[in-house]
Amino acid sequence: MENYLEYTKVFKALGDPKRAMIVDMLSCGELCACMILEKFEMSQSTLSHHMKLLCECGFVKGRNEGKWTYYSLDAETINKTKQFFCDITSEKENCICKEDGNCCKGCDENE
Repeated sequence: MENYLEYTKVFKALGDPKRAMIVDMLSCGELCACMILEKFEMSQSTLSHHMKLLCECGFVKGRNEGKWTYYSLDAETINKTKQFFCDITSEKENCICKEDGNCCKGCDENE
């Protein structure tokens, strides 16, 4: 269950179109907050809110330099999230649906 909670934070953060666009921008490399602001009609405080959510879920890293913050993608979190997505969308022996092998026993008998 813990894995699900961890990774759904990432998907929730990406559920906003502007945050998804910011991640797309960062896929080209590190960007200063001022460069991100130039692409969107939003206040600095709104950008800070978006970046806070992306950083809290681990998808984005921020570093301060002078009065600006520079953002980049966290490759390790992205790779783990990709693997998690592959895991939950692929058939596997240890799938949660197979934890209780008797869950549907007798279902066909009731039809």
